[in-house]
Amino acid sequence: MENVIEVKKLRKEFKAYSSRAGLKGAFRDLFTRNYKIVPAVNDINITVKKGEMVGYIGENGAGKSTTIKMLTGILTPTSGEIIVNGMNPHKEREKFVQTIGVVFGQRSQLWWDIAVQESFRLLKKVYKVSDEDYEQHMQHVIRTLDIEPLLDKPVRKLSLGQRMRCELAAALIHNPPLLFLDEPTIGLDVLVKLKIREFLKEINEKYNTTILLTTHDLSDIEALCERVVMLDEGKVIYDGALRELKEKWGDQKELHFQFLKKVNIKTVQNVTSGLPVEWEVDEKDQTFIAILEDRDELISQVIAKVVAAFKIKDVKINETSTEEIIRKIYEKGAVEVG
Repeated sequence: MENVIEVKKLRKEFKAYSSRAGLKGAFRDLFTRNYKIVPAVNDINITVKKGEMVGYIGENGAGKSTTIKMLTGILTPTSGEIIVNGMNPHKEREKFVQTIGVVFGQRSQLWWDIAVQESFRLLKKVYKVSDEDYEQHMQHVIRTLDIEPLLDKPVRKLSLGQRMRCELAAALIHNPPLLFLDEPTIGLDVLVKLKIREFLKEINEKYNTTILLTTHDLSDIEALCERVVMLDEGKVIYDGALRELKEKWGDQKELHFQFLKKVNIKTVQNVTSGLPVEWEVDEKDQTFIAILEDRDELISQVIAKVVAAFKIKDVKINETSTEEIIRKIYEKGAVEVG
């Protein structure tokens, strides 16, 4: 299977300026500035095969958006090699942009004051898409994303969810083989998220579209991606199957308790003192969560102690969530866990 993205020793550095203290320092800053070189992306290697859906995850400032901007040709790397769709994104820019679609959750590619369909027509001309190809492909996109009632509305009149569906459609006008999605579901309600996820699965199956997705919403990753690349301080600390990540780090269980009467966390902690259990509280629905090793005997002990001490409204045993696993990896400072 051919590689759509090949990245070797990719690095991007920025200058970070610092100000000197006091009036004298401010005066000196007028003539000479103190700065240090900060690597936002630090010698990373990634390959993505045709048809893959890859989740690119990391905390704020980890270097995700910087990487996407280099892969799409917006930023020039400080050093390293990038080949995307067989081209260098910076040197063959005009030809290259015909082969990718990009959706940035916080930026729009649609014209604010004109109707959505007019934006689509302009983009059709930009990408030199024939009338026949446009009709054939976009009818399916418009129907699946349920945006037909929005086509004659100006973009500024759309809700966030409506606009994001139109942004996604706009990125697919030329049916690109590679799609970059940077926080595409940010701020969206559950129904819109589900619609977008189903659509992305469909285009991946129908056209074998390769998708690179960055998001803070790990439920998007779980719903769409079998593979994840995890970034921390500009370095790749995991690149592999989401399933393997869960198997390796998801060696815990969560016991979710709801009580008939109001209790406080300290009382619950005292009941299981002496046992290796961490307690958290979900204030929203007053659920007390015990996090412990996945050992049958230990789970039985904790449940027995809690049930003996309190009247129980509900109890559930859950696998550790992907979010919890990833938080644990970052807290332990795991490097090269893959």
